[in-house]
Amino acid sequence: MKKIFLSIALLTGICVNAQDFLIGPTVSYQSQAGNLLKVGGYYLQPLAGDSFGLKLEANAQFAYFREQFRVIPEGSFTFYPTFNNLILPFVEGELTPYTVTPKIGLSFATMIELGIGYGFDIETKQGLKPIKGFTFSLGLNFPLNAL
Repeated sequence: MKKIFLSIALLTGICVNAQDFLIGPTVSYQSQAGNLLKVGGYYLQPLAGDSFGLKLEANAQFAYFREQFRVIPEGSFTFYPTFNNLILPFVEGELTPYTVTPKIGLSFATMIELGIGYGFDIETKQGLKPIKGFTFSLGLNFPLNAL
């Protein structure tokens, strides 16, 4: 099983470097003042001969806070300082109407991302607890044009 996973990962890494850009849906889990499910789409652009990359994301955060279901819009910008390896470090900034969250993390072939950061409360909506503090996220990106 390990060999199959490694083979798929290597193939994905080759496909990522062969594309002009990647686009597709994304889904992730984030723990920040509660549990959030994020669903959306992304656009990833390798730049400078695949030396580094930039990713833009638009998501809807689904949350259940204080016995109320919430949908919170989110936009994010991710910078990959290197784009030539299978495991890529990244720096990310996320913005919602309520929180600004800078993050750092690692991406596995741009498909699996682990991130940590800290969210700063910019506005607390009445009836909603502040969405701030340390955060952890696990995300999956599904490139539709990787083949």
